Amino acid sequence: MKSTNAKPTEVLLQDPHDFSLVLGGPFFQILRRTHLTDDSLSLLRNRILFMSLFCWLPLLVLSTVESYMPGGSAAIPFIWDAGVHVRFLVVVPLLIVAEMIVHQRIRPVVRQFLDRNMIPIEAMAQFDAALASAMRLRNSVFAEALLLVIVFAIGSIFFRSQYLVVDTATWIAHPSGDGLKFSFAGTWYVYASIPIFQFLLLRWYFRLFIWIRLLWQTSRIQLRLVPTHPDRLGGLGFLANTAYAFMPLLMAHGALLAGYIANRIFHLGAALPEFKMEILLLVSMMLAIVLVPLLVFAPQLAQAKRTGLREYGLLAQRYVREFDSKWLRGGAPADEPLVGSGDIQSLADMGNSFEVIRGMRILPVTRDTILQLAVATLIPFAPLLLTMMPLEALLEKLFSTLF
Repeated sequence: MKSTNAKPTEVLLQDPHDFSLVLGGPFFQILRRTHLTDDSLSLLRNRILFMSLFCWLPLLVLSTVESYMPGGSAAIPFIWDAGVHVRFLVVVPLLIVAEMIVHQRIRPVVRQFLDRNMIPIEAMAQFDAALASAMRLRNSVFAEALLLVIVFAIGSIFFRSQYLVVDTATWIAHPSGDGLKFSFAGTWYVYASIPIFQFLLLRWYFRLFIWIRLLWQTSRIQLRLVPTHPDRLGGLGFLANTAYAFMPLLMAHGALLAGYIANRIFHLGAALPEFKMEILLLVSMMLAIVLVPLLVFAPQLAQAKRTGLREYGLLAQRYVREFDSKWLRGGAPADEPLVGSGDIQSLADMGNSFEVIRGMRILPVTRDTILQLAVATLIPFAPLLLTMMPLEALLEKLFSTLF
């Protein structure tokens, strides 16, 4: 007799094909027990408020209190640190929103391989093993513990050595004879806010690794592709849409770099064009992370296209020979009328099928996909255009271009 006390998540995960990239892991279980999420990743607003305010609000309070203390003035006060505000009030919410969107859009994708009958019976065990391995990684206590070790053992040290070496006093720290002396706000920032942010970010990189690994393992299976499928991808057209699920993640990385650049513009007198190479590199990297993993199916698509052209070419050759013999060489019965015959329509259908195969793509990526993902990454840089041109002049130029 089955127990009626099974937890909702345990029941959910009993289906080996019900795979979610984000619905699992020790941190997810902590969020469930603290009522910041449920098995459908609802309570999104609660998670955003809690995570963002836990990282950002103590910094505001502590830095405000310290500003009224003797010697509390800083050349770069907290309120003017654009990078911090963007990191915790924009990037952290985007990372959390990305979980919901990826969960909703990636979860049905795995079942598409089954619903479309693309996995051969003899390869089902291999497919199930790939899913089980992905779930074990997603739920791994060791993996998330390792992320915490990286954050606290390496991340904080790297952050302090690379970003806190300043020649003037800031709300984070001020230089002294013994090195950097952290403020109360700076201590919370380095030992609480930054580790949480880095953990959320590294956790996303780990999830991307799981997704890429699952795609690669699935591509090792000889899929049952149909070269005449109207999506011109042998039936794999649904994979191209998975890239859009990662748009919030791309926007988060764009916002992270935009906040970094904003600080250099406001406090060091830099100009936005000075960072064009960094922006271009970021866009290229994010597009590669999201789109390149889909290319693992290119060999199978290319093989399906070659096979389809060969097989349908032979079929078309047989049909056109019989059509020619029947209607042009006197093979048709004398009492069979040409008008109303289905042979001509069948010939056209054969030609259309052959053209579909000829137009079959071997890369499940389109130019529109690349453009839309690039725009999503660049959106956070739009406010920085105001540092180069007043809003009125920018709008006037935009309207003159459009109209």
